[in-house]
Amino acid sequence: MSEKGLIVLGLDPGTRVTGYGIVREISGQAELIETGTIRTPVKKDMSTRLGVIFDRLQDLIQQHAPAEAAIENVFVSKNPSSALKLGQARGACMAACATNGIPMGEYEPTKVKKNLVGVGNAPKSQVAFMVAHCLGVKKPDWPEDASDALAIAICHLNERRMRKLTGM
Repeated sequence: MSEKGLIVLGLDPGTRVTGYGIVREISGQAELIETGTIRTPVKKDMSTRLGVIFDRLQDLIQQHAPAEAAIENVFVSKNPSSALKLGQARGACMAACATNGIPMGEYEPTKVKKNLVGVGNAPKSQVAFMVAHCLGVKKPDWPEDASDALAIAICHLNERRMRKLTGM
């Protein structure tokens, strides 16, 4: 962590839409740097789509120089094909971070919700409300995938702080 604070990249991977959120923590206070989505060309093959995710994340990493990253774990899906595709998008995200030497935390969706809202089955609207509150944003206008990525980044900061306090 530098005097500019700790910059964390949060990622909500998807093959069609990958949400990202970049936050900085200074003295325990999180602030929004940038958030958005990476949309891939749906009519292209999977390797092209994964390449778009990887390349766009490389650009974001070069621009913002995050010290750490956090990503949502793959949940078990009823559709094995969907779970596999999600895993591939997750791999593209992880590879972009790994090639830049960025350590990554991994979090279950229920852990992120519990960390921010207090319950693991909180609706997305409650998570989005808490994300905006934590970042001091009055009227957030970001997409749901971006909100999820910001939630993951904030969860990572909270978990990191807790590990420091408990000496783990």
